[in-house]
Amino acid sequence: MKIGIIGTGSMGSILIESLIESGVVSPSQMIITNRNREKAEALKKRFPELSVGRDGREVAQEANVIFICTKPLQFPIVLNQIAPFCHVSKFLISITSPISVEQLEDKVDCKVARAIPSILNRALTGSSLLSFGSRCTDVDKEFLTTLMSAISEPLIIDEDITRVSSDIVSCGPAFFSYIMQQFIDGAVRQTNISKEDATTLATNMMIGMGKLLEKGHYTLPTLQKRVCVPGGITGEGIKVLEAEIGSMFDHLFQQTHAKYYEDQELITAAFSNESVK
Repeated sequence: MKIGIIGTGSMGSILIESLIESGVVSPSQMIITNRNREKAEALKKRFPELSVGRDGREVAQEANVIFICTKPLQFPIVLNQIAPFCHVSKFLISITSPISVEQLEDKVDCKVARAIPSILNRALTGSSLLSFGSRCTDVDKEFLTTLMSAISEPLIIDEDITRVSSDIVSCGPAFFSYIMQQFIDGAVRQTNISKEDATTLATNMMIGMGKLLEKGHYTLPTLQKRVCVPGGITGEGIKVLEAEIGSMFDHLFQQTHAKYYEDQELITAAFSNESVK
């Protein structure tokens, strides 16, 4: 089994590193490529048994399973280049949300799926999101689910919740990192605590809270109830959050979905342009 990775940017490199470090794939089983060859060569320095292909065509020729990890608007160009090599026995997997498995099936003859990873997968934790095309057999579904289980907890999703699921799984770490940084900065501005100490305390708090939830000691509501004693200091802080957060997250999801639909339109247009060529 040869696994190909086209695109070794942020998520592509995370996928490569995670799969190798989990032990589910050996470097010798992988062939990778990137528009900027230096990025691919940097990974080969870390994992010498990796093969680096000249381009996506070579990766598609050599690999049985092909992950496309390029940016969404680069996707139609890459797919057009590799389509002649995506024979029926191959398995093509996209990691980008605006492109549906139906669009993939329209462009290639092989089996297709989508597997949206998260930066959390770098620690072999967190979720990943799977969607399968109509040509996938039970064996194909089991293969991809097992592969992603080595680095995440896979969840099979319907097309209509792709964006919101990706917002939570893939974008969520960035959103909550931003909120946590504001939490730290507010503590530093309002008190004499150093940024270093506030960061250490906040980081340890987040890690500990995650472990409490993971081990099932509390749910989010019960955790709030346990900490928030009536008439106490935590309750006063919660009052501020209730008053000031308001519709913030509603607006967040509205904005991400607006961008998602915009990208879908641009990608559809790009696919049409590539077809004309």
